[in-house]
Amino acid sequence: MSVAVAAEAPRQSQAGAFLAVLRRDLYVTWSELPVFLAQVILQPFFLLFVFGKVLRALGYTRGGYADLLFPGLLALTAVLTSMQTLAFPLVVEFGWTKEIEDRLLAPMRTGLVALEKIVFAGLRALIASAIMIPVGILVLGSIPWRWSATPLFAVVLVLAALLGASLGLALGTLVTPNRINVVFSLVFTPLLFTGCSQYPWPSLDRLRWFQVVTACNPMTYASEGLRAALVPQVPHMATWIALIVLPASIVALTTVGLRGFYRRAID
Repeated sequence: MSVAVAAEAPRQSQAGAFLAVLRRDLYVTWSELPVFLAQVILQPFFLLFVFGKVLRALGYTRGGYADLLFPGLLALTAVLTSMQTLAFPLVVEFGWTKEIEDRLLAPMRTGLVALEKIVFAGLRALIASAIMIPVGILVLGSIPWRWSATPLFAVVLVLAALLGASLGLALGTLVTPNRINVVFSLVFTPLLFTGCSQYPWPSLDRLRWFQVVTACNPMTYASEGLRAALVPQVPHMATWIALIVLPASIVALTTVGLRGFYRRAID
């Protein structure tokens, strides 16, 4: 019995340290809430306002386009928020401030330090996405919503948040500080324009080469999964495909990120 208790104690200690670090990060986010909102809401808000409100009022978009656009911008918000939350700070912590060394000294395994960052980035992304719902109602007057599809919506949104976090971990550990701005620009632009946030994937069948390009962007599957939940009447990618590709992408990117994290932590 004493052996079992002794084995359980380190696990409880690591879990406690994990939760303590996570609480600290969430507290910092809460204390800087206006800055956080400005960082994560501004771009999706203006995309929604211009494409969903202004262009519709001017007659440049068809009726119903805002309903098609909203799920894509939710996916964009989730992926970009979690990616930005993790990538830039991690590069700074490893490259200049060395703040990561304090976290590595916490009584938990190195892998749990990286996992905490993924969980924290994912939670921030979910908060930002939740805030986009009332923003969408405010800007558009109404948003597409199906209570019966809430479980699918929640699953895809969580996967989108974890996708961005795993991508942020990979970027933050593999890219050197002097290259992060260039690399982030190279990653951000394709994510924005080839992630099917402004258009459904099946509509690209007449641009077959571009449809193939968008299929290589994992955010496409987040956008299409949310469309399946919110606007199933719009042609969209089969839901089962999104629910397979998203977890597979998360696992692959997290594996790459963890290897880079261990290498940087040991150095």
